[in-house]
Amino acid sequence: MADVAGKLREVFVEALDLDGEVDVENLKYRDIEAWDSVGHMALVAAIEDEFDVEFDTDQVIDMSSFKVAVDMVTDLQNK
Repeated sequence: MADVAGKLREVFVEALDLDGEVDVENLKYRDIEAWDSVGHMALVAAIEDEFDVEFDTDQVIDMSSFKVAVDMVTDLQNK
């Protein structure tokens, strides 16, 4: 899971154009301006590309934090 979290952290930083001051591990949807609805869809696409997974609609809606995203990606990779 640590490997997933590390890669996912990089995806969040790149997709949301974050600087070093943002605590990615504790980031939640709409905590920052960049993670709005448009940023969310860009983030979802970037995660799907990086990890070669596909989220269903409910998962896209439920991805409310970095921690939730780590769990979702881990679950999808273990299927």
